[in-house]
Amino acid sequence: MTWHATLQLDYTRDDARTVAHYRHDGPLRILQTLYPEGAAVCHNVLVHPPGGLVGGDTLDLRVTVAAGAHGLVTTPGATRFYRSLGEPARQQLHARLQAGARLEWLPLEALAYTQCMAENRAVFELAPGAELMGWDVTALGLPTAGQPFLAGSFHQHLEVPGVWLEQGRIDAGDARLLDGPLGLAGLRCLGTLFFVAGTPIARARRDAALEAVRAQIEAHALRATAGATSPHPQVLVVRVLAPLVEPALDLLKHLRAVWRQTLWQLDAAPPRVWAT
Repeated sequence: MTWHATLQLDYTRDDARTVAHYRHDGPLRILQTLYPEGAAVCHNVLVHPPGGLVGGDTLDLRVTVAAGAHGLVTTPGATRFYRSLGEPARQQLHARLQAGARLEWLPLEALAYTQCMAENRAVFELAPGAELMGWDVTALGLPTAGQPFLAGSFHQHLEVPGVWLEQGRIDAGDARLLDGPLGLAGLRCLGTLFFVAGTPIARARRDAALEAVRAQIEAHALRATAGATSPHPQVLVVRVLAPLVEPALDLLKHLRAVWRQTLWQLDAAPPRVWAT
């Protein structure tokens, strides 16, 4: 049996409070709405009760953020792409941010099990004045459990239309990509932290944000496989490679806190579910 689950999540501003409205069809839903840092920022925990995707499954998430609203979306655990018998399993997000809106897209890692056929797609549309902070973390296989990524494929698509597009396909049989020194060099977790604005980021602000995370990267154990850059005047990106998920997420969580303070003058305020 395959699942096609959809969720519509809409953030609006009600005086000083960000309010979440949502509706779902199938096993994809909001578990909690929380305000750990006050009324202005609404934290939501997204859950998929089956616990993973098999061939033919589709998770379709649509998010809108109205002017002045600030939403944060995370998950309590990894998204697991299991073995497929022929059809791909798809997770797709389409988010639209109005002027002055903020969104933090912070799901925990996507795990690609051997023999999976996975597609993970995210598209973000930002009006002028909107800002987005998010990450994407992918782990290939479960090396500590003796389950390496030996067969299958993982397709990744990150897009801000007209501004930034990254897409790629990781095939388990591509030894040059997975193990070559110009590829993943034997590392099996790759992460990207990104900040995107609906209009060009002021040069001083962009430089301050890059300098702040570069200083933290230099002091981290993953400094040899991490870096920060600005590929477009509206985009800041941190990339990291790691042998396992935990050190990669440790670094990205820390850098997300740095950018929150540098770019938005907000405290780290990690989602409560991360502490469980």
